[in-house]
Amino acid sequence: MQKYLVLFITINFLVTISIGHVPRRFCGKIEILTPFSSPLNRIILCKSEKLYFRTSLGLFPISSIDYTNKTLIISHSSLSSSKHYVSASLLSAGFPPTPHPNSLLLFNCSTDQRNHLMPQPFISNCSAASHDHVIDPDHHSCLLVDDHGKLDKVFHPRDLNCSHYRRVHRRSSLEDKEEVGLGTRVSFDIPDEHVPDVCKECEKPNGNCGVGLRCICHAKQCKDKVISLSGSLNPISNVFFSLLSFTAVNYVML
Repeated sequence: MQKYLVLFITINFLVTISIGHVPRRFCGKIEILTPFSSPLNRIILCKSEKLYFRTSLGLFPISSIDYTNKTLIISHSSLSSSKHYVSASLLSAGFPPTPHPNSLLLFNCSTDQRNHLMPQPFISNCSAASHDHVIDPDHHSCLLVDDHGKLDKVFHPRDLNCSHYRRVHRRSSLEDKEEVGLGTRVSFDIPDEHVPDVCKECEKPNGNCGVGLRCICHAKQCKDKVISLSGSLNPISNVFFSLLSFTAVNYVML
């Protein structure tokens, strides 16, 4: 009887450990947790220990994931030529709004065009002290678009004759506009039961369906070729991107 009791306790102990132990998954240094379950798992891909945001344009590197606020950051560590502009709005269109807006840095813009836009309260000169970590030393002339969502959906850096750009995001509250981090913040706070409703936007001619959401709703359209950190695209993709940028509209409110 004592042997059976010992055996029962041992089995019960092992089963308890087995149930309580959930293997942790990592891609490089980024942990992959349960929010990325089907169909949301289509927006990330681990490749050679690097995590990427999947889109219908290609793969964009992810620098971090915040599971508390259900957001991720698409890297943009180096300046990009305005010829290869990839809009933060197009990357995030169709996903829920983020806690704080995405922003945009524009470099070496035309003085005349810049002065024309400066009355806009969401566009200002970069502060060297506050933005030193995101300003390239070779590009001192810099404008900050505080809230990218307030720009025209068809906006392009060439409208201001800007030579380069960098996607950034506001880290903190509206009162602290100067605090920005590198990259584009995207929210993945979409309950599974809402995904079919969101995907209806991808069926509309001018629906709010960005390149990331399109990858969730039409998996066959995902392109698993890595986009460089500068956001460079080949000429054909550039044309495709330009066409898509005209169809991006306001975020879907879930």
